[in-house]
Amino acid sequence: MLDHKAADALLQQWKREESEPFAGWDFAHITGRCVEAQPPWSYMGMARELMLSSKAVLDIGTGGGERLLELKDCFPKRVAATEGYPPNYELARRRLSPHGVEVVEAEESLKAKLPFSDGEFDLVIDRHSAYNASEVARVLKHRGVFLTEQVDGTSLTDLHREFGCEPQWPFFNLDYALGLIKLAGLVVVDAREWEGKTVFRDVGALVYFLKAIPWIVPGFTVDTYFKQLLKLQEQIKKEGQLTFTERLLLVKARKP
Repeated sequence: MLDHKAADALLQQWKREESEPFAGWDFAHITGRCVEAQPPWSYMGMARELMLSSKAVLDIGTGGGERLLELKDCFPKRVAATEGYPPNYELARRRLSPHGVEVVEAEESLKAKLPFSDGEFDLVIDRHSAYNASEVARVLKHRGVFLTEQVDGTSLTDLHREFGCEPQWPFFNLDYALGLIKLAGLVVVDAREWEGKTVFRDVGALVYFLKAIPWIVPGFTVDTYFKQLLKLQEQIKKEGQLTFTERLLLVKARKP
């Protein structure tokens, strides 16, 4: 059991992690302290291959543009991206516009409209952002391809429960995603799901992670959940790390 002085030192340390800036979708601050297992597929590799044979590409929910920039060497003539979170939109615009990318501020949800005309793109990609499958189908050209990697709605359920909460979208799984995609008139070419482990080497890394992804533990602050954090600190002392289960899914579909 920690004494008062040791507990206060941890409180101050974790508050510093809580106040660390986070922009776009960049977790470099906790590199090596948070280790995520990788699925057997490569979303980026698949996106690259598809982009090489495309003339017009849309990236839905580009975040700060980090991932899209990794593909800049194979950008086709037209590349567009959407982002719904204003700070990330501004960051993505600054990063991507110099490379000729059209960055549009637009909501991302299962019902959101895309601000583009019918059949504008032969490739739509989406990594971990909500999308309206009907709108994706609408903006795709005939024979156009949709590629998406998504977080299963039950991913990190064990982490949620450490803080007394449940996943907000437990219904979202591969079957649900396939149902919407097929209803939109797209033909599924590839569909996969995967379960792996996310490991945190220290509680401070977890604090940073939870502040960056606020929907995991809504209203998370170090002060509010200090007791739970201390419990996890004891677990790390015994086991050397914190391990939680993540789940991903991937779908590739084509417009007839």
